[in-house]
Amino acid sequence: MPRLTLDIDDKFNQSLTELANGTTKAEVIRRAVATYQYLKSQVPDQSSGKRVSITDADGNVQKDVILP
Repeated sequence: MPRLTLDIDDKFNQSLTELANGTTKAEVIRRAVATYQYLKSQVPDQSSGKRVSITDADGNVQKDVILP
């Protein structure tokens, strides 16, 4: 398995620590990348909008996620 080394600031490290809660920081990063990859795949046209909406059970938009 390839190894990756990252330089991160204290605030990012603290966020990773809080999110890890029972798992590893590496697993948090793996899940974040997998989530981003999934969201990106849901945008039909990558050239416009880049928006994924999170809706409630009734279909009402609760949040829009704007992908970079």
